[in-house]
Amino acid sequence: MTSLTWDQINNEMWLIEQAISRITGAYPAFFRPPYGKYNNLVLQAAHVRGQDVVVWDFDSQDSTGASSAQQKQNYDNAIAQHPSNLLALNHEVHETTVTETIPYAIQKLQAAGYRLVTVAECLGKNPYQSVGSPAPYDPSTWHC
Repeated sequence: MTSLTWDQINNEMWLIEQAISRITGAYPAFFRPPYGKYNNLVLQAAHVRGQDVVVWDFDSQDSTGASSAQQKQNYDNAIAQHPSNLLALNHEVHETTVTETIPYAIQKLQAAGYRLVTVAECLGKNPYQSVGSPAPYDPSTWHC
């Protein structure tokens, strides 16, 4: 998004917000910039839209092809550093992340004394700006 104009950034954000709202009925309070990349325009656009920008401080590396064993080692290494908190990036579209890495990470993090919470709970904010009903599916206008 860092190479986009103000209008392009807002259009991209609107498309995602529209999809989330149509599918879930909720309007998000948080924005994770693609690839964690942002600039002042992206921050301003999120602010105008009432969204806090949230970026992870730990990447399991599942999106770069790390094996489940390597992802687990990445978690072990992070936990060994004893950070006061850890905001992890994982991708549920990778089956081994869901079936192997996340269960392992949950067990290890809890054993190390971490309390697992949502971003909203961590920041003490509502996860959504508003919540309504999902829209009826319309294949002629839904292009997710």
